[in-house]
Amino acid sequence: MTHAIQHLRRNDPILARIIDRVGEFAMRYRPADFDCLVRSIVYQQLSGRVASVIFGRLEGAAGSPLTPEGILRLRPARMRTLGLSAAKTAYIRDLARHTRERRVVFEELPALDDAEVIERLTQVKGIGTWTAHMFLMFALRRPDVLPTGDLGIRNAIRKAYGLKELPAIAEIEAMAARWRPWCSVASWYLWRSLEGDANL
Repeated sequence: MTHAIQHLRRNDPILARIIDRVGEFAMRYRPADFDCLVRSIVYQQLSGRVASVIFGRLEGAAGSPLTPEGILRLRPARMRTLGLSAAKTAYIRDLARHTRERRVVFEELPALDDAEVIERLTQVKGIGTWTAHMFLMFALRRPDVLPTGDLGIRNAIRKAYGLKELPAIAEIEAMAARWRPWCSVASWYLWRSLEGDANL
């Protein structure tokens, strides 16, 4: 990872200052499995604290780690009582069916390139590009993922680079040319730059 940090420092002075303020790179990775992807669905558009409570309830009801069988044993109405919306209940159950029927095979994903992983995962209802990007970064540990649709990334770029408005996707992609092939690392630092302990 030292090489990645050196590359980012050398190519982007603003990101270099963020790296100095945030400190050591410490991305938390998760296993590339069904449980991880369900977690991503639960966390969509929720604060981390609320999502954590709901995910804990789901584990309590279906078992930990989560499995397709454990999810499908629960009735949708029961999942709703745990705090899941009707939409997320449907998404998680669709993922469980895809996994049980081997239309999504987690063991195959590490051998696929990023675009193929995104194609496989987004066939599931409720899994869009953002969720697939998170899985690539935090489960498959891909080093060059650029989550252009992530609001935190857009906010961090606007703040760090002194932009008047949130950057458009094309603007982020142009900016990220200097970060490649380490966009995942740059993204992690941008997220952390929004936290209070980064003094930004």
